[in-house]
Amino acid sequence: MNRPSKALLLAAAVALGGTAPASAEVVLRYAHVGAPGETQTRYVEELAELVGAKTEGRVEIEIYPGSQLGNTQEMIDSVRNGSIAMAQHDFSSLIRFDPDIAVFNAPFIYRSPEHAMKATSPATSPLVEEFNERLVENGDMRVVANFYRGARQLTMSEPVKSPGDLGGKKVRVPTLELWVSMIKGMGAIPTPIEITEVMPALVTGLADGQENPLNNIIAQKFYEPNPYIMMTSHMESVIAVFINEPAWQGVPEEDRALMNEAFAEMAERTLEWERAAEEENVRFLESQGVTFVTEDDGLDLEAFRKGVNEQILADYPSWGPYIERLTAMQ
Repeated sequence: MNRPSKALLLAAAVALGGTAPASAEVVLRYAHVGAPGETQTRYVEELAELVGAKTEGRVEIEIYPGSQLGNTQEMIDSVRNGSIAMAQHDFSSLIRFDPDIAVFNAPFIYRSPEHAMKATSPATSPLVEEFNERLVENGDMRVVANFYRGARQLTMSEPVKSPGDLGGKKVRVPTLELWVSMIKGMGAIPTPIEITEVMPALVTGLADGQENPLNNIIAQKFYEPNPYIMMTSHMESVIAVFINEPAWQGVPEEDRALMNEAFAEMAERTLEWERAAEEENVRFLESQGVTFVTEDDGLDLEAFRKGVNEQILADYPSWGPYIERLTAMQ
């Protein structure tokens, strides 16, 4: 059982006439939807350890994984009102506070994982900082970090080589509009389903396929009902870490700087994890009977790219200048 937040206990003590000790820890409740074995789960665990070490225990991160504190939108609402301090998810999960922020998750716009990380980090991307100003104003939160989760690939119950092959097929998407547009552009029927319900949907045929990074496909065992993986690499999956603004300002300035150091170190770690794990992931999936479909097998990536880009620009006409800035980043 997770223990009560020390910050809440200290606040209660002060309200009852007591005083908080000078060495009181800042405790940040951090929620996410990840399952055991996922990159995002490992990220939070190691981040909490690193932040604790850098701040010599002055800042503690309490972790609530596996949608314990609600689904994606409930989690975001809790960060906004401050009942949760921190959370992580795709940039596009924050569109209620700025409809254009989903551009950071736009498919087929990054040259490499390194380019994607630089373009989506508040430490290196002026565009992220511009969006942060609006997030603070509209949602009382800001993006403080990012991490790499791998390129997203399409899995199906049968092989697919072109958008025409997806006609009439139902592909699971998160409950996010960007994914709906992307899967339409791929030629399939987008089917919004929360992550905790994806496996039953694939098993029962409610969805014919889904898309995720290889590490998540393995962690969630999506390869069992979907033994074909199309190596579309349609998105460089970068996750945003966001924090309640009053909670962030409540961390002493010196410790905020140390937390920023931890965020930067963890971002690089996640890139290293993916570099090391990609070949191992492919070998494991092949051992489980998975068939990979690549360009060498006739996968028409250009047709997918063209269809998706046309759909995205049709649905999000304001994104053109943002995409130009992101693709131009060196």
